[in-house]
Amino acid sequence: MPSASVVTGMWLALSQRNWAAVTTFLADDCIYLDMPVGPTAAARGPGNIVKRLKIGLGPLADYVHHDGLIVANGEDVMYEHSETWTWSTGETALLRFASVLKVIDGKIALWKDYWDMGALTNFAPPSWMNDLMNADMSWIYDATGEV
Repeated sequence: MPSASVVTGMWLALSQRNWAAVTTFLADDCIYLDMPVGPTAAARGPGNIVKRLKIGLGPLADYVHHDGLIVANGEDVMYEHSETWTWSTGETALLRFASVLKVIDGKIALWKDYWDMGALTNFAPPSWMNDLMNADMSWIYDATGEV
């Protein structure tokens, strides 16, 4: 399967919040990180990556992924896309992403998301940061020197 197809397949599963399907696109040692936070708060492995994703996406009343430009060069993929997050309290945020991924043997081995943290914190409900601070953080992996 071409690298770009692996990436779009994973995002289709993610947009449906089909956590089991998301894991099928990730290598056993895949590293995922939000670049605004940095490599000290990465997640490694499909199970931990899903734990990490659920913190943000799980509680949302609605989550819509918007497709965008994807460019692949062998195992390297860059994907410009966006997401609309809607909370049960009515707040909505449009988050724009540039994702940089490495696909090896048909699985995502590295996934880095570049985005504006302020776009989220400015529109999230007041309880969002508190919920984040009380979330399960057992997924945290220090990927310093690996990414």
